[in-house]
Amino acid sequence: MIDAAAEATTETVVIRRPIRSFVLRSGRITPAQQRAFAQHWARFGLEYTGEPGDFDTVFARAAPRVVEIGFGNGEALCFAASNQPELDFIGIEVHTPGVGKLLNDLAGASLGNARIFRHDAVEVMRHAIAPASLAQVRVYFPDPWHKKRHHKRRLIQPEFVELLGSRLLAGGILHLATDWAEYATHMMDVLEASTQFENIAGPRTAVARPPWRLPTRFEGRGLRLGHQVADLLYRKA
Repeated sequence: MIDAAAEATTETVVIRRPIRSFVLRSGRITPAQQRAFAQHWARFGLEYTGEPGDFDTVFARAAPRVVEIGFGNGEALCFAASNQPELDFIGIEVHTPGVGKLLNDLAGASLGNARIFRHDAVEVMRHAIAPASLAQVRVYFPDPWHKKRHHKRRLIQPEFVELLGSRLLAGGILHLATDWAEYATHMMDVLEASTQFENIAGPRTAVARPPWRLPTRFEGRGLRLGHQVADLLYRKA
């Protein structure tokens, strides 16, 4: 939580605001991405209502469900939905161009096992996803907020990790990936302090990239800059 103080006439009033999962940055949306909302949102979009979704009805089946938080341009989510048809995927992203691109890609591939929230991930996970309902949560390359004074803005924090754990089924998987070594250390510190999770590879150990995670252009840029990618797999105890 972030504390913000506002002065009153006779006392100091403390306003507590929840950390959001993003900082919304401007981005240029192409005409094709704009058309995607008109043509494909009704099919692939999920409207945030603040209530748990009936995903059996949304997907017209009962299947293991995977949430990907902050999917960027959606290439990893589209790849996963194409290659793991036995799973249903729920993507969460606020960046309009990325949502538009994924809408077009899902429509182009005629994928029926993926849907999208364009909303804050913390609110979606807290209010729109029922407890103990997910097989996996995937968080790939969240903003590392590498300056020390900004570390409090990082998505992977104890409170959020506990929320994710509450939404996973027993034995469910939390898959994190980052190309910032210091953030990988932070992630391990947070996850291994939680009683809800155990590191599948052993304490403080990363794994080779699992086959379900597509190497992305963003990841490639980090590797060209000399960054090392860490994939971390934690199981809900």
